[in-house]
Amino acid sequence: MRILVCGASGQVGHELIRRGTLRGLQVTGLSHAELDITDESGVSQAVRQLRPELIVNAAAFTQVDAAESRPEIVYAVNRDGVRYLARAAREHAVPVLHMSTDYVFSGDSATPYRESDPTSPTGVYGSSKLAGEQVLQEELEQALILRTSWVFGAHGRNFVKTMLRLGTERDVLSVVDDQVGCPTFAGGLAEVLLELASRYAASGNLRWGLYHYSGSPTCSWFGFANEIFRQAAATGLLARVPDVKPIATAQYPTPARRPAWSVLDSSLFQETFGITARDWRDDLAEVIGDLSNRPTCERRA
Repeated sequence: MRILVCGASGQVGHELIRRGTLRGLQVTGLSHAELDITDESGVSQAVRQLRPELIVNAAAFTQVDAAESRPEIVYAVNRDGVRYLARAAREHAVPVLHMSTDYVFSGDSATPYRESDPTSPTGVYGSSKLAGEQVLQEELEQALILRTSWVFGAHGRNFVKTMLRLGTERDVLSVVDDQVGCPTFAGGLAEVLLELASRYAASGNLRWGLYHYSGSPTCSWFGFANEIFRQAAATGLLARVPDVKPIATAQYPTPARRPAWSVLDSSLFQETFGITARDWRDDLAEVIGDLSNRPTCERRA
């Protein structure tokens, strides 16, 4: 099974390469430097030369705040790049597994979002990702879109690593407590995608469509931070736990509006594929353990 992973240097892409190799799959990962998906001819050439049997698109512009001032670049990656991948995939009869986000919703709900709920993104990032979903569905029948939320891992930039860094630098931290979501382990997402790839390799088909998948249970950023510090202190990764104070979103203004409610309902995915949501607290323990075994300079990478 030849799999092409776009966005191989990101959190999920990195895990796809590492875990795919362990599964014995023939995974080729291309970073942005190796394949710019906004280059239509480059995308077409890569698919033609590598002849993948499946494409996993983990490439995206994910800097939510920076997106507000760079909409042309953001849409070029998150919409147009997806269109080019879809067209190349269709030309060579290759399915695509594509990562999307909770930011396609407004965050104004009080119940977990289902796939059938109306979308209403509030910023450039969410709007561009929704546009990417739409062009993929328009261009390619054999496509599976997986929306997720609050991705973290030992590789790349994420909330866990930011908290650990700040925890070594400050005695007191303020963390937003009125935004609720589902932390999701990048390694867990990679395992899910690779399982889908394996099933496609075995049967030649999948239940294509749009699905939600995220970790469990729900928590706020404040709750997430407290668990990070608790586990980090218990393993000796942090010598002390900072004083973490809950604050409201209004006290921490950002260029892009964050959804107050980012909880995704993963029941359709579970019913369709028999894959249950992972407990992010157990996954966090794996990440903390991984970081504990790294030199200090590598923990920030």
